[in-house]
Amino acid sequence: MVTRRDFLRTAGTTATGGLLAARLENVFGQSPRREISIGGRRATTVDIHGHCVFPEVSELLDNTEFSSIGFAPWQALGPNRIDSMNQRGIDFQALSINRYWWYGSDRELAADVVRLHDENLAAWVAQHPDRFVALTSPSLQYPDLAAEQLEYAMNELGHRGASVAGHCNNESLSDPKYDPFWAKAEELEAPVFMHPNNAQNLIREDGLAGRGELGNIIGNPLETTVFLTRLMFDGTLDKFPGLKVIGAHGGGYLPSYLGRTEVACEVRNNANCLSEKSPSEYLRSQILVDTMVFSDEALRHLVAEIGAEQLVYGTDIPFNWPDTLDLVLNASYLSDDEKIAIVGGNLTTLLNINT
Repeated sequence: MVTRRDFLRTAGTTATGGLLAARLENVFGQSPRREISIGGRRATTVDIHGHCVFPEVSELLDNTEFSSIGFAPWQALGPNRIDSMNQRGIDFQALSINRYWWYGSDRELAADVVRLHDENLAAWVAQHPDRFVALTSPSLQYPDLAAEQLEYAMNELGHRGASVAGHCNNESLSDPKYDPFWAKAEELEAPVFMHPNNAQNLIREDGLAGRGELGNIIGNPLETTVFLTRLMFDGTLDKFPGLKVIGAHGGGYLPSYLGRTEVACEVRNNANCLSEKSPSEYLRSQILVDTMVFSDEALRHLVAEIGAEQLVYGTDIPFNWPDTLDLVLNASYLSDDEKIAIVGGNLTTLLNINT
């Protein structure tokens, strides 16, 4: 029996392969796959910021304090995810599971939850190896367990890195107690994607309540800003110089008001910084950020502050934020090489994706 993959492989060898492949996508019930070319070169696009859930985890939560946690079906993986990627022009997506509610669980449940997440992610990637890679979201409340989970996910399941929150039960991840996890991430050359959760560790109760959903709009970038800044000022990035951390949502407010952070350790007598380099040096070496800034000027500013080599494409799929792929493609201030790097080149290297 000829499979869809066989059809598309054959189509790709013909002079009109792109058009025929697009038609076959329709035959097999998916949208035509948009392909991105830059300066006449086919560009591989990689999305660092893809959410998902596995509702099956609810079975582990019966008769626990987490039994009321809901898992929205529209966030689960299915054909619609690939359809969305095809429409946008995304070749690969790095999948991660956020919200991090399991940070509050006991060790046994945390181990079971992360194992279920990771093995389900691995199964999905195995079904679609040419479209997805996975990031584990380990149980950071037990740093030794988190290190073990990261090693298992990377070495046994083929995951390409980790995803973490901006804090663990209101503790900064720059606290030395979390060093076992950071050390393991450096050892395994595992990039760590940080995703916030409404700055719940920073804002007093109802401090961002009211119109505009400010917990998300202001709180998320704020949490990312504080997370990245503490990794610098508390010396975590110096202890682990091989560590690569990716901040969601354009790195929060850090690149937008970098000047004040840049001089803080020099002009504030009580700053007590442990950092060995300037913040801008970390932003051009160990810290990367995604493209979720939504305007041409914001993107231009990011490139000016951190460089195209530290910027990666992110979507927040399946949430309905504006897509920034065309923002990058249409940026007059970027060279073709810089565009290729941002839309996927930087991540193919970081996530070890074979194209």
